[in-house]
Amino acid sequence: MGLISEFKDFLKEYKVIGLAIAFIIGIAATTLVKSIVDNIIMPLITPFVPGGGWQTATLTLGPFVIGWGCFFGSTN
Repeated sequence: MGLISEFKDFLKEYKVIGLAIAFIIGIAATTLVKSIVDNIIMPLITPFVPGGGWQTATLTLGPFVIGWGCFFGSTN
């Protein structure tokens, strides 16, 4: 029983279970965001940028160039 007790102490001391749960939640959140972008946002944007050019679309605000097309395209 000494080995099992030491293993339980290790799990509690280094909070391994909490880390594993956080990792699983992170994976689920990533999947959720990818689904929202692929199935809700991109179908709304695609008709406004013909020919699939949305992947290279940018928004210029003064000296700043925001590559929103590249941002949304990186989830694919």
